[in-house]
Amino acid sequence: MTDPTPSRPLAVDGASAGGLQTVSDDARELERLGYNALSVPEVDHDGLLPLVLAAQATERIELGTSILVAFARSPMTTASAVWDLQAFSGGRIVLGLGTQIRPHIERRFSMPWSAPAARMREYVAALHAIWDTWQTGAPLDFHGDFYTHTLMTPMFEPGALDTPWPRILLAAVGPRMLRTAAEVADGVILHGFSTARYEREAVLPVLRGSRSGGDPFDVRVSPFLVAEPDGPAREAALRTTRERIAFYGSTPAYRPVLEAHGWGELQTELRTLSRQGRWVEMGELIDDDVLVAFAVVCEPHEVVDRLRERVRGIGTRVSFTPPADADPDWRAEVVARLRETAVGELTDPVAR
Repeated sequence: MTDPTPSRPLAVDGASAGGLQTVSDDARELERLGYNALSVPEVDHDGLLPLVLAAQATERIELGTSILVAFARSPMTTASAVWDLQAFSGGRIVLGLGTQIRPHIERRFSMPWSAPAARMREYVAALHAIWDTWQTGAPLDFHGDFYTHTLMTPMFEPGALDTPWPRILLAAVGPRMLRTAAEVADGVILHGFSTARYEREAVLPVLRGSRSGGDPFDVRVSPFLVAEPDGPAREAALRTTRERIAFYGSTPAYRPVLEAHGWGELQTELRTLSRQGRWVEMGELIDDDVLVAFAVVCEPHEVVDRLRERVRGIGTRVSFTPPADADPDWRAEVVARLRETAVGELTDPVAR
């Protein structure tokens, strides 16, 4: 299988994780530096509220979630908030959805958990059904195994959009969720805990085999990046990256990524240490081979070439979070050069 002829530029995504206090400044800066999109994670802050301020502060940049915890909300709740954001932003919303893991859904959010891929497929279908009702006036008559939406009176209809519907990207690691993303969404967000080998051997074949063509499909690659100059800052970044890889590696759902490299037993060790709260020791288990499989580790002047190498033949979008004290002019140059990278519609079966 060969890659298709390149057909569009690589998109570059930035992040804002500081919540309402920082998102306006972050959004303005990312837009000024030439990024294609700002993404807000839902970790210790709400994932949607910051996008209101980001929309006010910018004019061009796409605004998204990476990711919004879908199963913590009903489809109607998400549909309403995102519809308002799409109208308010002039059509710039990209809704990134993820499942989280079962303990968080059940014990943190007190919401039901079952068959995550099937539930997510239905969740997206429910969003589309609700949005279709608001856009066309068709009766709301959605019946599923997990969600049912059959009531929409005129008082609660927000009215049609003057823009296209929000695009939906799904976070996915395993084959079931990858197939779901390929079949019902506009793109996939690949986890930072991933490697080029895993993506080429386990991800792209599923996406290509499940995608029926049609509109462009995004594949967002989000590698860890260590690009600090030599010195204490670089050593701290390396240590933090090893600990993050170890943290994600302790999760059983991510074991297949390690197994793709023959490191399955590492997951067992990490899981044992995580249950004992031995976080520092977990990071020490991430040797250099594991580190460079998951992270782009390079000098500042190598960032563009190394990120291009990492996403080549895989991604249509790349997440670029530079060192905290990176020079803004250097960041702008990196973004501009990355956006000159041509990529193809890699998940379209007609391009095999």
